[in-house]
Amino acid sequence: MLAPVQILSATRQNLWRLTFIRILVLAAQAGSVAVAYWTDLLPLPWLSLVITLGLSMLLCAFTALRLRLSLPVTELEYAFQLACDLLIHSALLYYSGGSTNPFVSYYLVPLAIAAVTLPWVYSLILSGIALIAYSLLLVQFYPLETFPVAREKMQIYGMWLSIALAAAVITFFAAKMAEELRRQEQLRAQRREEGLRDEQLLAVATQAAGAAHELGTPLATMSVLIKEMRQDHSDPLLQEDLQVLQDQVKLCKETLQQLVRAAEANRRMAVEDQDVTFWLDEALNRWHLMRPEASYRFQRLGQGSIPRLAPPPDLTQALLNLLNNAADACPDGLEIHLDWDAQDIVINIRDHGPGVPVAIAESIGKPFFTTKGKGFGLGLFLSKASVTRAGGSVKLYSHEEGGTLTELRLPRDARGDQQ
Repeated sequence: MLAPVQILSATRQNLWRLTFIRILVLAAQAGSVAVAYWTDLLPLPWLSLVITLGLSMLLCAFTALRLRLSLPVTELEYAFQLACDLLIHSALLYYSGGSTNPFVSYYLVPLAIAAVTLPWVYSLILSGIALIAYSLLLVQFYPLETFPVAREKMQIYGMWLSIALAAAVITFFAAKMAEELRRQEQLRAQRREEGLRDEQLLAVATQAAGAAHELGTPLATMSVLIKEMRQDHSDPLLQEDLQVLQDQVKLCKETLQQLVRAAEANRRMAVEDQDVTFWLDEALNRWHLMRPEASYRFQRLGQGSIPRLAPPPDLTQALLNLLNNAADACPDGLEIHLDWDAQDIVINIRDHGPGVPVAIAESIGKPFFTTKGKGFGLGLFLSKASVTRAGGSVKLYSHEEGGTLTELRLPRDARGDQQ
């Protein structure tokens, strides 16, 4: 649903540029008529020329006022504006020599702009208008009466000025319009990619909600059975194993409860503004309870005031997923660095595992792709999606000394997309 809005926005910007071109050309045309009138070089129908230039000025004023309205600018309206330029230019040529006027080559400027910014149908229609107008000017126009030598010099200098003006307009303004269209196309491609990602996230979230609902009953049953087994058996080794099972079941139940709380917090948009160091410490403590076998060294590199952020729950889960990925690669000696500058907060996680294989580097982070013998290939995908929603990025690099460096970059005002 976003693509049409972007097209209209590009057309509006192009119409602003066209209006600016029209004002510059109007100033040049009015200056030329004024010089010819004051120097008495040519006997021209001054009143008709002034009326035509006045109509061009009214068109500029009307377009400028129209662009201040919130109504969308369609391609049909933009093509109509270019047609008005062709007609006004034809009227000026009619009163100043017709096809013999050296500025007749300016017909190519609106046509070049149309070819760059409009569909081929509109360009074809505008080309037909220009061709018909030029054909009429070959047989019907107000002749220039002057000496042959003066006419020849005016023709030469006029052609040079016309070519220079047309080249400048096409080079600078038409190129700007084409660049804007390319930027809009890239933005549409990015929107399409984000739409596909959101569809994948919705599918994963739907399955996760169903799984969480279904897991509640078996976990409660397992908890009751383990408690009964601990009461019925007194073997110390068995008691130790049952305690581990009971802790794992409890962790699963807490995870499901936290999932529900996180969904409720997202619905109410209940995010708290806090220091990034406090948020990271809490996340690391929680992660270390989940992965007690992992060892890490934390270092804060940032200087000055500690930045604050309001992390949504899924952003914390994204950080935990990245930490788990690093621990899965190598649980010993993880290095975690926190740094920041005026714009970003950067968390680097380095493990000493095998690193990122070059052959599959582009596939890492896609849903259901994993390099592990277990898992579903969703951890990094969900992490990247959550961080992207918060305005940040996740990148993986092969460290020059071995292992993988995971870079989590967040804006200092990260709050996530709460819509």
